[in-house]
Amino acid sequence: MKKNRKQEIWSWAKTIVFCLLLFIICRQFLFVPIAVDGKSMMPTLENNNRVLVSKITNIDRFDIVVFHSPVSSDYYIKRVIGLAGDKMEVKDDSLYVNGKKYDEPYLKTNKEMLRTDDNLTADLKETVPQGYLYVMGDNRLKSSDSREFGFISQEDVVGVAEVRFYPFNRMEIIND
Repeated sequence: MKKNRKQEIWSWAKTIVFCLLLFIICRQFLFVPIAVDGKSMMPTLENNNRVLVSKITNIDRFDIVVFHSPVSSDYYIKRVIGLAGDKMEVKDDSLYVNGKKYDEPYLKTNKEMLRTDDNLTADLKETVPQGYLYVMGDNRLKSSDSREFGFISQEDVVGVAEVRFYPFNRMEIIND
């Protein structure tokens, strides 16, 4: 009887240690949960939303990424607008990348709140250097982003936000 109890305890201990190691490996190398802080990504992501960030996904234009802030010790979450080598321009609230006009449907809600003669994004022209990204928040009027602090190094990117898992009633895959 005593031997069976020891075997059962040993079996549970091995299972718990294995699960802890698996959790640590996943968190360190694959995924990390992040809490959204602020209004810069509204309405796509709101304050206190929780997202799962993949550390192994390639970054594409319009992905939402989490990165180390260049101006504080915080993490920022923004949308990638320009990739390394891109020539980007915003003119009359329209985005052009390498001469091609892109629709930004995630800005629709914020644009609807403007007067007809106002713009969300001031005109700009930038060329993204190699090894860097140009990022902006979806709430362009209330976002501290590359327009303010410049390009972000790809090395500072933690990963790509893949899933909003909280609040539970708004669970969704973010970057399709």
